[in-house]
Amino acid sequence: MDRWQAMRVFVKVAEAKGFAEAARHLHMSPPAVTRAVAALEETIGARLLTRTTRSVTLTDAGARFFEDCTRILADLAEAEASAAGSFARPSGVLTITAPVIFGHRYILPIIMDYLAQHPQVSIRTLFVDRMVNIVDEGVDLAVRIGNLPNSGFSALRVGAVRRVICGSPDYFEKNGVPAAPADLANHAVIATTSAWASSEWRFGQNDKTIVHVHPRLFCNTNEAALQAAIAGFGLTRVLSYQVAPSLVSGELQTVLSAYEEAPLPIHLVHPEGRQAPAKVRTFIDFAGERLRADRLLN
Repeated sequence: MDRWQAMRVFVKVAEAKGFAEAARHLHMSPPAVTRAVAALEETIGARLLTRTTRSVTLTDAGARFFEDCTRILADLAEAEASAAGSFARPSGVLTITAPVIFGHRYILPIIMDYLAQHPQVSIRTLFVDRMVNIVDEGVDLAVRIGNLPNSGFSALRVGAVRRVICGSPDYFEKNGVPAAPADLANHAVIATTSAWASSEWRFGQNDKTIVHVHPRLFCNTNEAALQAAIAGFGLTRVLSYQVAPSLVSGELQTVLSAYEEAPLPIHLVHPEGRQAPAKVRTFIDFAGERLRADRLLN
């Protein structure tokens, strides 16, 4: 009998507190279970179990070995599950959540290319500008922008973005360009009412500066705030990927770049760890490579 199987037999005997009961669980004969434990004790050179006519208990050495065996066997099972998941054919419904603009611009094109390669998978998207509860809402994979709290979930970093202030060339021509965060008091501000919106705008990576803004226009979506800024109404604060196309076209310009906070990381987050289904693991590998190659995110 190999060492792994002998360890499994020993663990089952310790859990069942008896050879006969362990034999029933393992579909083995009691003599075979007894021989396996005896051979393990001989190999180790220590008695692991104390046997009486009424019970089987662990010795001190057996108790320590039991804990080690339990951990080792659990790691082995997880490694086997991970390998099986890596090579199994992806199938089933995959639910993915992301912020609205990020989902439309980055995740949706990746999804369509992924589906072309994996005909057994269907994908349901949940693109919303709020923090989705992965477990309660049945989500397999989430795009998270910002520093992650301790959750026990697995996360793969795929990039980073900046929080920027922008306005149109026409607005700056008429109202001037703010030279410092305090100058925002003299400018029209467009704010969003998303879950992450705040009237406190923070600046600086080390010496933090907080400016309380007083918006004249509140928009419930980032797209609306950007359109108002393009129209020349005022300044708005968004993430760099959200404003990138308008910067390229010249419709908007960023200001106060020297006062920006540290970049915000982008992660792909999922709850299953290494035992994630093939549909999750393969999408993470596929999307991770694409997102990391995008110069606007890295």
